[in-house]
Formats: sequence, structure tokens, C-alpha cells
Amino acid sequence: MVSFDHREPGTPAATWTPFLDAVTPRPVDLADVAAVVVVAPHPDDETLGAGGLIATAADAGVPVHVVLVTLGEGSHPDSPTTTADELAAVRAGEFRDALVALHPDVTAGSLGVPDVGLREQPETLRDALVARLDATAEASGGRTLLVAPWQGDGHRDHRVAGEVAEAVASGRPEVDLVSYPIWAWHWDRPDAPAAPWDTAHALALSDDVLDRKRAALAAYRSQVLPLSPAPGDEAIVDERHAAHHLRDVEWFFGTAVRTPASSRSRESFDAHYARKPEGWDFDGSWYERRKRAVTLAALPRERYRSALEIGCATGVLTAALTERADDVLGTDIAAAPLDRARTRAPLARFLQAALPDDWPEGTWDLVVLSEVGYYLSDADLDRTVDRVLGSLADDGVLVACHWRHPDDEAVSSGDAVDARLAERWPRPALVRHVEEDFVLSVLPGPGVVAVARAEGLVR
Repeated sequence: MVSFDHREPGTPAATWTPFLDAVTPRPVDLADVAAVVVVAPHPDDETLGAGGLIATAADAGVPVHVVLVTLGEGSHPDSPTTTADELAAVRAGEFRDALVALHPDVTAGSLGVPDVGLREQPETLRDALVARLDATAEASGGRTLLVAPWQGDGHRDHRVAGEVAEAVASGRPEVDLVSYPIWAWHWDRPDAPAAPWDTAHALALSDDVLDRKRAALAAYRSQVLPLSPAPGDEAIVDERHAAHHLRDVEWFFGTAVRTPASSRSRESFDAHYARKPEGWDFDGSWYERRKRAVTLAALPRERYRSALEIGCATGVLTAALTERADDVLGTDIAAAPLDRARTRAPLARFLQAALPDDWPEGTWDLVVLSEVGYYLSDADLDRTVDRVLGSLADDGVLVACHWRHPDDEAVSSGDAVDARLAERWPRPALVRHVEEDFVLSVLPGPGVVAVARAEGLVR
């Protein structure tokens, strides 16, 4: 994720003007749109990024609904005069006033997710969007335009909101998705832009609509004006930031036409182990040791008959699994780490295999997928789930644990993998542990019951 400071001078709005004049965007066409749904991670995002679109659509009689994810109570963390709870109440009122300024017919709902907390509960937004889009489709039967933050905008809540919106929209042919930048105007540079301008969409704003957008932004007094003269109470969206958003054109990004990502290659793993024979610091890192302990503690049975570890690397977790299972098979796409794994875990069996294609024969009551899923393409991850379901005993479990921070070698993310596993798995997770660094899910077979029930402690 991009690191930036909104207090820095950043890129002036005027610097973007020659660049934007040279862009040939696709128009935002509302002609056959039956409804517009806007995702706002914080109060004012909807106005800054899509206020003109909201007003224009509502003027045309198109129903517009804004999904407010958080109340933005974390906008002034160092304020000596205003608490987070006070800010939440203030910003909720400003949000209502801003929507009225854009158009009185706009509706909204608030999800109450903590500010900068969407990564910990993306399902809250996902469920709300699914319900809203289902209701919209049933009511109108036409196309819905879903408007969300650009995933690369640089703010964690913006990224997750964009990812969730994209995931929800991807399976709905009646939904079109466009994304708006907020902070990218500040940190990005027109001479070397990171944003996907080849997918640009634009909406020209009438003078009346632009005036209403100005009025809506002015309603956010807690953001456009200092809370007080004290340090820590400075304006967040001062005039230099507002200038990016008060143009007579609103800019959006569409969905890029991309070739589906391939799974990470065997050659890249071979190169990694050539540089770092131990792969990752499995033994020395407290993060790795703690994560391994959490993974083992999450297993609902004390003992297993047969365990399969997908992507075992140098066998550190494999060795621990041999203390919990009668038979353990570790697989890895690369040959080099398996030599170390055989020494580290002499009681286990090992197989070089590119899964899911080289799936081993057998039935497993424990399958472990740790820090591997985000190296698989969407198609290969789906096929892996199918392979697990086809070879898992009724009393077996799939344990999936994944890093949640960026990985330059990954083709997706830990959160995306966890969401896809939950979507594809036929039963609810028995365990789901989420923290800032990793997400762990235990997905059960049909014969798995809770530990206390299995031990007869409850009936």
C-alpha cells in the first residue's frame, strides 16, 4: 500500500490539468442505468469522489443509495479538543447534510465499521452490498452502477472497500463497477502515474451540479476547516486537496481488461531458494513461530490419521504435524527445500508436486494450506478446493492460514484467498481467526463437530 502524508504539499491540482486534457476517457453513461450504489468508506468520500455523479443521477430520476462504511472517527487522532466519539457524531450529521445538498432523494445506510477497521470485517460490507444489489435487481430488473474507491488509492479502508466491491460485482453481469480516486490525486504524479488511466471514465458536471457538490463538501466543516487552532486539529481536506475534486469533470477508473493472472511459477520459487536456502525465517521469526502455534492450536482434534501439507517449504510446520498425525505427506513445487524438509521432519513423506495438477492419491482427514493460496491463480485455487473436497474424509478439515500484508510475488491476497475459500466451501468455518498480520480458517467436512460436543461435554 502507498505511504503518504496528507500534510505534505503533494501534487498540486494545476499539475494534473495538462495531463487530464490529454486523456481520452470513456463517458460515464447513465442512459440505461436503473440504480446507482455508492460505497463511501468515510463521510465525505462520496462527495469528493462521486458527488457530481450522485447529483446527476438523482436529477435524472435514477435511485441513488450510499453505503457509508465507517463514521470516520479517526480523522483527527491527535486532536486535543475532540474525542473520536464526538467526531463520529459530528461526521454522521455532516454526512446527512451533504447528501441533502447533493439531492434530497438520495438514500443511505451506515454499517458502523470502526474507522480503519474494514480489513478486519470485510464481510460486513460484502453482505450489505449483496443485499442492496439483490434488492435493486429485484426492484428494477436493469443495470446497476456500483461506485467504489479505487483500490490503489493509498488508504487501507479505500483498498478493502474497492476489493470487496470488485469481488461482489464480478459475479453479476447486471452490475457495472467504476472506481474513484481520493488520495491518489495528492500522492500520484502525472509524469509517472500509478493509477490506471487507460481505463479512465469521465462525467462532465453542469454548473448547478458543481455548485451542489461545493455545498455538500462545505457541509463537512470538521474536515474542510480546523477543529481548533491547536496542533492536531488541522483541516484534513483543505483548499489544495479540495481543488482536485471541484473540477467540472469527475474522473473514475473502469475495470481493466486483463489476462487472468497465472500461478507463481516453479522457476520463481527455484530462484528464491537459490538466494535463500531456508526460504523464510521459519525458525527464528517470532511471527512465524507464533503463527505456527496458533495454527496447531486451531486443529479441532488432537490426533489425525493422514495429513497433507500443500507447500511445505523446508518442513518446519511438517515436523510439528508429525506429532499430531500418524502419516504426513508434505508437498512443494520446488525441489531444493524438500532436501532440508526430509532432514527436519524424518517421520514425514515428501513429494515434489505442482498442485493442483500433481495431486497425490489418498484420503486425508487433515489438509493444511499455509501461506500458499495467494500464489495460485483464481482458477488454480478453485481447482485446489475441488481437489481437497474430493479427497477429504467426512471427519476431516482444511486449515488455511495466510499473510495479510502485500507480497510482491503473490498473484492475489490473503484476504482474497480466505474469502474465496469461504465462498466455495459447502459448510461454515469451524474456526476463523483474523488479526492484522494473518487470517486463519478451519473448514470442516460434514462429520466434524465442535470439540466440546465431540468430547461429550455438551449434547
